[in-house]
Amino acid sequence: MEHLTPLEGMIPKQKGLLIIPCYNESESIPTLLDEVSRAKTGLDVLVINDGSTDRTADVVRAMDVALLNLPCNLGVGHAVQAGFQYGVEMGYDFIVRIDGDGQHPPGEISKLIEMADKTSADLIVGSRFGAGNEMISTRLRYVGILLLSWFLSAICKGRISDPTSGFWCIRRDLFSYFAKEFPTDYPEPEALAILRRQGYAYAEIPVTFRAREAGESSIKSWGTLYFAFKVGLAIVVDRLRPVNKVYAKRSVT
Repeated sequence: MEHLTPLEGMIPKQKGLLIIPCYNESESIPTLLDEVSRAKTGLDVLVINDGSTDRTADVVRAMDVALLNLPCNLGVGHAVQAGFQYGVEMGYDFIVRIDGDGQHPPGEISKLIEMADKTSADLIVGSRFGAGNEMISTRLRYVGILLLSWFLSAICKGRISDPTSGFWCIRRDLFSYFAKEFPTDYPEPEALAILRRQGYAYAEIPVTFRAREAGESSIKSWGTLYFAFKVGLAIVVDRLRPVNKVYAKRSVT
């Protein structure tokens, strides 16, 4: 079922929504959606097609999930934000986000939801570290993640082991804020820094990651370190902006 606008004839069946941003993932998405179905997550499913030029949209239309088609390739940050906006309009209590490339096993979603039930954290991050299967494609990528981890942990005054993870479980208060303001250039690490400034809390839980089902990452080789530098600079600039007091939850720093 395809939904071009959030309120077009769909009534939520569950309290939680699973969003899957996709760009040219026609080879990965069928297997991933089959896994989601078998995992029995208890979540409604929304695939956000970010202007794919392959058959991603056609493949998803054949599956029993909702499809949101973006008019062109806007980037993962905009795609995820569209999912948050959908969640706000449809009244979901929480959102789980996984990537369409298959790196986030649907069978691990229950771990994030269980963690959310045990803590008051507004965001639960599934970390590839600590589960005994650290899926890092290259040594340079590992170094880049480590540098970002040190930097963000200092800024957020709490341990962040996997700042680039997009495996999230996020409560309504926070995704309502992100539906209005969400970093689109480097969404995962920037969002962690921003939510901390706005007074929201996060927690991590180790989960198993795996290699992509198909395709390849857009960040390669030495580009990983350049990416880490650009993200660090973007976070510094973010901290110069005033806090949005309308959406601030607790005391801010």
